[in-house]
Amino acid sequence: MHIPPKASIVVLTGAGISAESGLATFRDNGGLWADHDIRDVATPEGFHRNPDLVFDFYNMRRREAAKASPNAAHNALAKLENAWDGPFLLITQNVDNLHEKAGSKNVLHMHGKLNSALCSECGSHQQWDGDLDDGEVCSSCARAALRPDIVWFGEMPYDMERIEAALGGAELFVSIGTSGTVYPAAGFVMEAAGNGARTVEVNLQATGNPLFEDCYEGPAATTVPAFVEALLAGR
Repeated sequence: MHIPPKASIVVLTGAGISAESGLATFRDNGGLWADHDIRDVATPEGFHRNPDLVFDFYNMRRREAAKASPNAAHNALAKLENAWDGPFLLITQNVDNLHEKAGSKNVLHMHGKLNSALCSECGSHQQWDGDLDDGEVCSSCARAALRPDIVWFGEMPYDMERIEAALGGAELFVSIGTSGTVYPAAGFVMEAAGNGARTVEVNLQATGNPLFEDCYEGPAATTVPAFVEALLAGR
């Protein structure tokens, strides 16, 4: 694949890339939603109904993510960012920090982060690496109003203005390990393609979305490094 050496690249990653590091996905058989009703653990209403359940759910996920290591796909994307001469943005739907552990720097977490807490009173975000429980005090406003810094159903994803601006200028858009069914991320390929970007899907199985010009099927830890090497070789 030949892409101009200073082309603008936007990469979108989903749960499929972290699954190979041992982190559970949501919608697959045996995924997180098989054991939990999203209305209980992933909505503001569920949090108000039973905050202890929600805190416990995300504490469990935070502990699991802390033990996980990046796989070859995460490492390959960090290598691509470091080697690429043009603009590079990695948008992830994942709330773990495996991209950062691998060395990626220009990362936007559109659905929030496990290792962050959000104050529901003043809106501040703060690093949080251990368990987060009801009654923890915000370091900015000193109120006991911290919650998981996760974008729940019905809430607006983070950094949408930056994302839309990047998609508008992208010359290559790559979607990795995502079903392409959850909006607004599901619409990113349409935005990028509409602005003239070349579009590539890397997934365990092709989604069949006709807006992708190229599709690479297989496990992310195998297909992403191969794709990155081909991209860098074709500059």
